[in-house]
Amino acid sequence: MQQQLNYYCPQDELDEELTIDLKKIFFALWSRKFLIAKIFVAVFLFFVLMTFISAKKYTVDADLYINKTNNSNMAEINPYFISEIGTGSGMAAMLSGGGNLTNELELMQSPLVIDKVIQENDIRYKKLFGIFPTVKTGQLMSTEKFLKKKVSFEIKKGTNVITVSYKDKDKELAYSIVNSIINNYVELHKNLNTEKAKSDKAVLEDEYNKAKADLNKKMNSLSGMPSQAMAGSGGISAMSAFSQSARKAMSSIQGQYVSGIKSEISLREDAEKVSELAKKLEWAKLVDNMSESSNVVVLKEPRHLQDYEQVSPKLFTNIILGIVFGAIASLFAVIFAENTDKKLTYSMLSENIIYNGENDFTDLKVQILAKKDKKIACVMFEELSSFLALQLKDFKNLDFIKADISSEFVERVKNSEEVIIFASINKTNSKFYKQIKQMLNEMNREISLEVLI
Repeated sequence: MQQQLNYYCPQDELDEELTIDLKKIFFALWSRKFLIAKIFVAVFLFFVLMTFISAKKYTVDADLYINKTNNSNMAEINPYFISEIGTGSGMAAMLSGGGNLTNELELMQSPLVIDKVIQENDIRYKKLFGIFPTVKTGQLMSTEKFLKKKVSFEIKKGTNVITVSYKDKDKELAYSIVNSIINNYVELHKNLNTEKAKSDKAVLEDEYNKAKADLNKKMNSLSGMPSQAMAGSGGISAMSAFSQSARKAMSSIQGQYVSGIKSEISLREDAEKVSELAKKLEWAKLVDNMSESSNVVVLKEPRHLQDYEQVSPKLFTNIILGIVFGAIASLFAVIFAENTDKKLTYSMLSENIIYNGENDFTDLKVQILAKKDKKIACVMFEELSSFLALQLKDFKNLDFIKADISSEFVERVKNSEEVIIFASINKTNSKFYKQIKQMLNEMNREISLEVLI
């Protein structure tokens, strides 16, 4: 005996669940075409009118180039500074202006800059929703709150450029705020440059003074014989071959000569060090004089905008939004109307439908003939047209029953094996239709077909 194996494929069930009656959807939408048109036009006109009614918003922006070689002012102009810190990757990145701008962004967003911007533009907390006063109403806004508002700082990828922008209904206020951010940030940079210059100068002056003091000390304690003195010691050198005292004298002279050479070398090294420090100190003084300048270059100045240069609302954008939201609103309106209508709608029908009993009578006839051996109850919600009544009277297996909530209706349906419903869209009472279908379902009578008349 062979055992038959039945394999369950979830995909088959999924395909059945995803079956969509596009014809029913089309008829449902077409029957609501006037509703769709009204809702779509209303929503579309609303978005278009918002372009002219809603408050205009303006965005003022500016581009700032940050010179990253400002880690030390001397690195910009002092050629001796390179030898101090080496030419490794860190130095190369600094001189090339590379590296991230995170520190500069933090400076730009710090209270040292933003607090002054808030004060200069008198930015204060407003009433909640423009109506309700709070404990903060009228007070100057905090830096944290201001940064969360309408100002943005963006680093352009792969560059040392920061874009500062501010969006507001008042285009003059937006211009003033961006301009104020730039001015206060540049001023902060100047102050930082001044402090760097003073620090560089102080360090070099200290090193220079120490080196000069050491040089003077060595010059005062210089010992040994000058190297030129050996030029006249040739006779003594010749006599040292025959005289013991000459040899001792020659040995003493050589010792003095070596000591003199060492002192000269040490003195020359200290003199070179003092000379190098003196040159660097000159550069430091020059940088100190130039420290009032800033390493920030404004590539794009903020400018006063014209009335038509608003960033929102835009007519084209609102037209697109009107089309999209108009379509969505129309779809929801159709769904709502289909499910709440007091008359029969397409969405209330089952899957097996004949959409026009007269035009599609051939389809109806085929299905009836295929089941001619079965007793079929034709539940009538509306009167049949003369054409359908004439064509269907010849089928002996059909029992025409008027839809009703009664015992007689139940008994007649029980004598049938299947049910065909005849109803009319926008005419048959939807609540009554649902009640009859629920009754048939509880009686376990299959609705094989729904015919629209």
